[in-house]
Amino acid sequence: MSVPPQPHVLPELPGVTLLLKRSARARRISLRVSRIDASVSLTLPERASVAEGLAFARAQAGWLRQALSRMPRPQPVAFGMTLPVEGRALLLVPGRARAPVIEGDWLVVGEDPARLGIRVETYLRHLARLRLQQATERYAAALGRPFRKITLRDTRSRWGSCAADGSLSYSWRLAMAPPSVLDYVAAHEVAHLAQMNHSPAFWAVVARLRPDYATHRAWLKREGGALQAIRFRGDGG
Repeated sequence: MSVPPQPHVLPELPGVTLLLKRSARARRISLRVSRIDASVSLTLPERASVAEGLAFARAQAGWLRQALSRMPRPQPVAFGMTLPVEGRALLLVPGRARAPVIEGDWLVVGEDPARLGIRVETYLRHLARLRLQQATERYAAALGRPFRKITLRDTRSRWGSCAADGSLSYSWRLAMAPPSVLDYVAAHEVAHLAQMNHSPAFWAVVARLRPDYATHRAWLKREGGALQAIRFRGDGG
C-alpha cells in the first residue's frame, strides 16, 4: 500500500509546505516544484531519514524560493481580464445573458460580478465534458479498448488519470487549453487502458494515437501553470 505524502513546514521557508514521500526507485534525495500547481515535493530513498531530507531542503532554500517566485501568481476571474478558452484569448465583458456566450473576441457573461466566477467555471466544465467525451470515444474506438466513465475534477497535480476499472478522470481546466492539447491528454489517458504505466510500450501507444504528442505535452509543461493559476472562486478554486 502506498503511503500518502507527509506535509512538513520549515521555519526557513515560511508559507511553503513540503510534501515528503518515499520512493523505492529513488537513489538520492530530490526536491521538485510542480509546474502545474507549484506544490513542493521532497522525495527520499527508502534508507534516508526524514531529518536528512529536511536538512537537504534547508540547504536548497535559496533555490526553492527562486523557483517558486517564477511560478504564475493566482489570478482571480474579473471583468476586463483576458481568459483563454480553447486556446483563444477572450475578453470577459458583462452582458444581459446569464449563460456565457462568445461574441467575436469577447466572452459575454451575466452582469453580476459575484456570480462571474461560477458562471464561467460552469461554462468551461460543460465545454470540457463535450470535447473530452468526443476525444475519448474516438481514441478508445481506435485502440479497441472500452472505458467505463468520464469524471471531471479540478485536479492540481495532474491533467488526467486512468483507474484500473477503466474510469477516466480529467481536469476541466483543459477547456482553456488549445483543442490539440486537450486531445493529447485524452489520447494519453486512453493509452493507459492498454498500458497502466509510463513504459516505452505506453508511449508507443500514445504515439500511435497522437503522433505529435510531444509538442502538446511540452505546451502543458510550459503553459499549464498559468491555467492552474486562474481562480474562479473565493476559496481558491
